Amino acid sequence: MSLTELRSKDVVNVDTGRKLGKVMDIEFDAQSGCVQAIVVPGEFKLSCAIRGEKNGVIIPWERIVRIGDDVILVRLLPGEMET
Repeated sequence: MSLTELRSKDVVNVDTGRKLGKVMDIEFDAQSGCVQAIVVPGEFKLSCAIRGEKNGVIIPWERIVRIGDDVILVRLLPGEMET
């Protein structure tokens, strides 16, 4: 699966049903080439937008429950990312 394919999918927390956004980036281990995490948009901050910074939240690969045709289901620990 390519990054382009991942970026087209919505990321949803299976415990709350909350849509977290679409994948905006991935993190991988340079030595093994294995994906370690996906990055979804974080809370909007005007100061970051003015500077052109992207505010993202890292979701470790272990938190991914399932990758479907249209959605990526994740299970976050209590307090992670949810506001």
